[in-house]
Amino acid sequence: MSDVTTPPTPTPTPTAGTSAGGGGTGGAGVAPDSVWRRLTVHGWFVLVISIITFLIVVCAVIGGLMLERTSRLSDQLTGKISPAAIEAAKMQKALIDQETGVRGFLLTGRQEFLEPYGEGVAAERLSYEQVATLLADRLDLLAQLNAVRDRAAVWRSEYAEPMTEGRRADGAVAAARVEESKRVFDEIRVLLERQNARLASARAQSQADLVRAEQIRNWAFMAILVVFPLAAIAMGVLLRRAVGNPLTDLRQASRQIAAGDFEHAIPARGAADIREVAEDVDLMRERIVRALAESHRQQVQLREQAADLDVQADELRRSNAELEQFAYVASHDLQEPLRKVATFCQLLEKRYGSVLDERGTQYIRFAVDGATRMQVLINDLLSFSRVGRMYDDREPVELEEALDKVIDDLSAPIEESGARFERPEKLPSVVGDPTMLRLLWQNLISNAIKFRDPGRAPVIRIGCAPAGEEGWEFSVADNGIGVEPEFADKIFIIFQRLHSRDTYTGTGIGLAMCKKIVENHGGRIWLDTGYKGGACLRFTLPAEVPAEVPAEVPAEVSAETPAEAPAEVPAEREGAG
Repeated sequence: MSDVTTPPTPTPTPTAGTSAGGGGTGGAGVAPDSVWRRLTVHGWFVLVISIITFLIVVCAVIGGLMLERTSRLSDQLTGKISPAAIEAAKMQKALIDQETGVRGFLLTGRQEFLEPYGEGVAAERLSYEQVATLLADRLDLLAQLNAVRDRAAVWRSEYAEPMTEGRRADGAVAAARVEESKRVFDEIRVLLERQNARLASARAQSQADLVRAEQIRNWAFMAILVVFPLAAIAMGVLLRRAVGNPLTDLRQASRQIAAGDFEHAIPARGAADIREVAEDVDLMRERIVRALAESHRQQVQLREQAADLDVQADELRRSNAELEQFAYVASHDLQEPLRKVATFCQLLEKRYGSVLDERGTQYIRFAVDGATRMQVLINDLLSFSRVGRMYDDREPVELEEALDKVIDDLSAPIEESGARFERPEKLPSVVGDPTMLRLLWQNLISNAIKFRDPGRAPVIRIGCAPAGEEGWEFSVADNGIGVEPEFADKIFIIFQRLHSRDTYTGTGIGLAMCKKIVENHGGRIWLDTGYKGGACLRFTLPAEVPAEVPAEVPAEVSAETPAEAPAEVPAEREGAG
């Protein structure tokens, strides 16, 4: 029945994220993704940046430590060890001057040869103090320095000073004593050489440590400089492999599918989130293919249904034409026999009324009343059928004018019942059919007058309030006999009555017609079961413009505090006008 070819439903193509061994999300026979395959683009960037940051921090820490170490070693070398070595050399020279002065004095006996001795003692003491201060944190070197000082003190107290005193007193000193003094001073020389060697070793060690620290510091800062370009290269490669290439594949595959190749599977490569996007797009492709196949199938069904609808439309037009013909017959030909029945029954009563007994006259009146009610029922049915069919205009309607016209048309029953109205100063404009909206007001007000409380004059309160998206909400409340809540839905059903015809006249169509009019305008109507002291019907109508609160709405009905409560409310009420 159609020239449309339905494409076959494609078999789902396994993607990289779901194929066996490709690292799916789990399942029998499917190897789980590795940690690296589960990383997203964000995860890769975080990982690379974390590694780079870690390397930079490590290099910076090492460089900082080495910078501090070089500074400390440099300070130690230039501020302590080197000055200590210089002062140690001065101390050594002062000791040698002491020994030279003593020897010269012993050989010549001349007092001027002791001057170097005295100067050497003072210089030795000063150099010792400076060296001790510089080497305060180097206990090994300080111990060596103390050994030299102590040995020199022994030499002076036991040899130098006694021999000089003896030379002054006797004019001669024993050669053995001089030789022993020389031997003791040679020991001091050995100690001085050891001290100089240790100071030189300490100086060399400090220089070596300083060189190593500077090398490590330089390598650390060079590593930081190297890490930055390497990081840029790594970022570029990562972007290309994890994002650029997969997106290029995805773009090319999407364009190929957009060109009409719906069978082309989209590859899933790259980081985890890129793969998931590719898998989702491929899943969307599969669903689109299935939806396309289904749409082709539905298109065939729609064509078949359209043909059936055309047949039904023709049948409906024919049925509507017959309905119009029936309405014409019902409004003219069908009512003519009823008028004749009523007329001739009245003639029978007039001409033969004296002959008929009371029961015969009653029978004639029953016949006339039945014919009259049949005419009314036919007219009401015609009006009910025309709602939404013959009267369906859509134009702005001023409800204020429509209500005024209805009240003017019902002036006779209003005056007879003594009805009083409470209404807003201004009713809004709505979109609808003017005739149907006047008929709506007429039915609601007629009902309020008809079902009034016999013991008091009816008070009809008309309310209006904005209803948001529904437009406007209106209410028509009275102080009549009211409606029991269990009949809230029944009163809107056609031909449903809550009272006998002897109590209240009518055909039971009025509120059903109101419901049809309101719903035909896109609104709704209901009985306010919470209202006490009568009946309150509420309905909504669409607004011509966005709803705004009128200047004054004094007649909005309250469900809790009615203006006047009856002493006794009858239990039943008719559901139509």
